[in-house]
Amino acid sequence: MLYKVEGIVIRSMDYGEGNKIITIYSKTHGKIGIMAKGAKKLKSRHAGVSQLFTYGEFMFYKTSGLGSLNQGEILTAHHKIRGDLHLAAYAAYLVEMVDRMVEDTEASEFLFEQLKAALDAFEEGKDPQIIVRMFEMKMLHFSGVAPVLDACVHCGRDEPPFSLSPGMGGLLCRLCRLRDPRGISVTEGTVKLLNVFQQVDLRRLGNITVKHETRLQLKQCMRAYMDIHVSIPFRSLHFLDQMDKYDI
Repeated sequence: MLYKVEGIVIRSMDYGEGNKIITIYSKTHGKIGIMAKGAKKLKSRHAGVSQLFTYGEFMFYKTSGLGSLNQGEILTAHHKIRGDLHLAAYAAYLVEMVDRMVEDTEASEFLFEQLKAALDAFEEGKDPQIIVRMFEMKMLHFSGVAPVLDACVHCGRDEPPFSLSPGMGGLLCRLCRLRDPRGISVTEGTVKLLNVFQQVDLRRLGNITVKHETRLQLKQCMRAYMDIHVSIPFRSLHFLDQMDKYDI
């Protein structure tokens, strides 16, 4: 059967002497594995469209198993991302989240648009760390494990200062924070940004200026929460951590 879909390449691997197997995340069919014959060859008509992070239109045959790419048209190549070590590392984390947290046939127009908007935001020069934190929150929402951020997860009060309890699933107020001694103390600014990350569509993301201390706290909160509620050892995170450690 012949299919024609819009999608984003979230994985690309060499296969044999001249081929590639790509995984695209599509708006209508979820994740799709496709064989792109000859795509490793520079003059191949499939070479460009099979590159990681490419947003394109894909026409392929599929009966069972892998599809076979017949034709592809690049809509956005994302050359800037692939040409920048830092941006490529951040983008690799985003597409790995989609690849490993989404079931094969689980289509979501919302998630597709958020991923597309995140990659576009990288290209536009917006803060990559903020984009990553926002996309992590979108993935938590998609997975049904988003934190409770509008009030205390235990008693429902709005009594700052708060701590974030990944284990209990959200904020704890000043009266309940001792219920989780491992909770992360968070400033009012961090709480506001976490709410922004949860509520604001990435397609409407403007330029956000965040203090260094707040960046560190946001990363600590999101990493701790992801570790408990997702618990997937993302390979791309190791390189991101190395970049942060050595300021590559």
